[in-house]
Formats: sequence, C-alpha cells, structure tokens
Amino acid sequence: MSSNSFNRRSLLKGGVALGAGLAAPTIFTSSAWAAGYTNEPTGSTVTFGFNVPQTGAYADEGADELRAYELAVKHINGEGDGGMLNTFSSKALQGNGVNGKKVVFVTGDTQTKSDAARASAKRMIEKDGAIMITGGSSSGVAIAVQGLCQEAGVIFMAGLTHSNDTTGKDKRANGFRHFFNTEMSGAALGPVLKNAFGTDRVAYHLTADYTWGWSQEGSIKKYTEALGWQTEAAVRTPLGAGDFSQYITPVLNSGADVLVLNHYGKDMVNSLTQAVQFGLRDKQVNGKDFAIVVPLYSRLMAQGAGENVKGIFGSTNWHWSLQDEGSKAFVKSFGQEYGFPPSQAAHTTYCQALLYADACQRAGSFKPSDVGAALEGFEFDGLGNGPTLYRADDHQCFKDVLVVKGKENPDSKFDVLEVVEVTPRAQVEYPADLLGGELGPYNNGG
Repeated sequence: MSSNSFNRRSLLKGGVALGAGLAAPTIFTSSAWAAGYTNEPTGSTVTFGFNVPQTGAYADEGADELRAYELAVKHINGEGDGGMLNTFSSKALQGNGVNGKKVVFVTGDTQTKSDAARASAKRMIEKDGAIMITGGSSSGVAIAVQGLCQEAGVIFMAGLTHSNDTTGKDKRANGFRHFFNTEMSGAALGPVLKNAFGTDRVAYHLTADYTWGWSQEGSIKKYTEALGWQTEAAVRTPLGAGDFSQYITPVLNSGADVLVLNHYGKDMVNSLTQAVQFGLRDKQVNGKDFAIVVPLYSRLMAQGAGENVKGIFGSTNWHWSLQDEGSKAFVKSFGQEYGFPPSQAAHTTYCQALLYADACQRAGSFKPSDVGAALEGFEFDGLGNGPTLYRADDHQCFKDVLVVKGKENPDSKFDVLEVVEVTPRAQVEYPADLLGGELGPYNNGG
C-alpha cells in the first residue's frame, strides 16, 4: 500500500473523512514518510514550525505570537531566564532541549487565509522537516491547518483559535488547543452582562463572516437570550473590511440598545472606533443607555482602539496583569526580551510550545500518538491560568476564564484592560459531546 493511500484510509472513521476546510486532499511526497513516522528526527536538532499571520488583519497578533515562540525556544534550549519553565508544575524539561535534541524552528505567513496557511504548513512539513506545526490567529486557519496536519501525520498545537468548531465538530486526534472557546466566553460573560445591563435588552450583532464569528455570535445569543435578551439582527461582515460604516448605520434606527461586535484584531479596532464615532455609546434607546460588547478581547486590540474601549466588557484567555507566579514570570521574561508586556496570543502560543516539548520529553518520543497520549488528560499548573486540564475527549484545555472591560483611567498605553471577574473553570466546563465531532485515530504518517 502506498503511503498516500494509507494516509487517506487513516483519515476515515465511521465512514466520515477527516479534513474539514480542505477543498481537496493534500498530497504529500513520499519523502515525508521515509522514517518510522513523519519527520522523525535523526540528527542533533528537532524542527518546530511556527505558522502565524505576518500580514493581514490579524498581523499584530501574529507578530506577538512569533515573539513568544522564539522566547519559548530559548527557554527550552536553556537560554535566558527560563520563564514559565520555572513555575510549570511539570519538571520534565531541563533546559537542554527535548529528548536530547536542540530545538530549531521555521516560520510561515498564514496571511489569515486558509489556503496560504495550508501552503506554508505543507512547506514546513515537506521541505523543512517540521515535526510539529503551531500558530495562527484565526479559527478558519486553525481548522484548515489542523486537518492538513492530521493528514500529514504531525501534531498541530493550535494558536489563537476561539471557534467552538476547532475542538468541536472539526476536532482531530492530531490537534490540541490551549486557548478557550466561544462556549466558555458565553458562559463567563452571561452573568456579568446581566448584572451590568439587566435582562430586558435588544441586541444587534455584527459578525465576522467565518467560523469564529458564527460560533461567537451563536454563543452570545445562547447565553443572552437565556437571560431574556432579544436579538434584533445578526449581520455578517467580511474579514478585513476596514470600513464598517455601512454596517453600523442601520444599527442607529434598529431599536436595538446593545451592539455586539463579533470582530477581532484590526476589524474590531475599526468597527468599535466607527461605532463610537457614530455616537452609539452616547445614545439612549428604549429608555436605557446604549451598550457595546466585544465578546473576545486582547490587549493589542484594546490598545489599538484607545479610549473607545473604556467601560466595554469582553472576555480574554489571559492578561498580563495577573499576579500568579507563572504570569509574573512570563511577563518579566517577555518584557526583558521585547520591552513591553505580552498579549494573550503570545501567552497561549508560548504555553503551547512548552506543553508540546514537555509532552515529548515525558513520552520520550516525538511520535504523534505517543505525544498525544502524554497530553490527553494531562493536568498541570504554573502556566498562568491556574489548574488546567487538557481533556482527553476533545483535546480542549479547561481553565479559569477572565471577564475584562476597558479601563477608565489607564496608567500607561499597555494598561488598557482591567479584570473584573475570574470565572472559575467549573462554571465554563461542558460535556465533551456538546459541540459534536469525533477525534478519530492518530495519524503518525510513516
């Protein structure tokens, strides 16, 4: 049997082919499977592939992800101050690489486009010998690359991806996500929005027109409508639109008294800035002060939007102001390296690099099924989010979720968000079958 036919068969379970988001099967050359498993390292180094948006609407997030990956490699190899390796509950990594090999890396530009992301991941696997692919700041990209990595027989450690689908209907055995999802954002935000705005509200959604936006819109609807809120409209907007005025103008006379911006990166900066310029934040509708909600925040976005974020609620995976030992160690290390605090994107990608390296070290192997077994059901602490579980059933991390809002009186240009609630992990956990999908078997390539 040829390696390609083996690989296609390994993507089948229950008659359903894996690889959602792939327009057609990606054919890998036989050289990728020349060893016992895909890109089994034989020399003194092992290659990680960092696939991030270096151009496009999410480029700011991608730049911070890449900074964090480079810092993680330094720490894994024993350079620098060690960062969160000093606080990580697992002590498998000793600052001398992984399984006796020094970590090196290659990079790619996803452009926040699925086709470009698949092409750069394929190049890193085939041409550069990457044993693992990680990164991305878009769920559409994450799902596409996760499917490709499943087909290629390498592990995918997802970067910033928030759609339920990544570890829901599109989950794959070879894929793992540290970042939280929209279901968790909705569960954390619901009670806070109720306390802030009451139960009698009319919401208007502007939604990025791809898997993350749809997922975010659905989760916020689920949890706000359960409070008694009504949804007046949900309008899809193209990624990277730039000018959102044509979408904001109809909100003014819609009867809605809440605008939910299911946007991220520069799209959120632009849509929020234009909404404030249109006077929405100063309006009164239905006898209530108009409110704006940004369900997924990052410090980079808040910084870009400036004063427009003041008082606006959202959720985030992590924030540099946290005072646990892991967060303080990471902020100190990142700040010494780059001169400013890290974003949530930087935090999650740094964690993913450490978690992968640690799993390889604990497994004594880079073979995907061995690494996966070391990650499944792994409970850990000291990486900035409190006690965390990598659930075996869906490869989703479960940890506390932060609800934040734009700070009214920031002390610096980086001090733009304040944590208003740390939502306990137990409040955001859900049954593994809630979001659908099936992991299927690991693919080791070979």
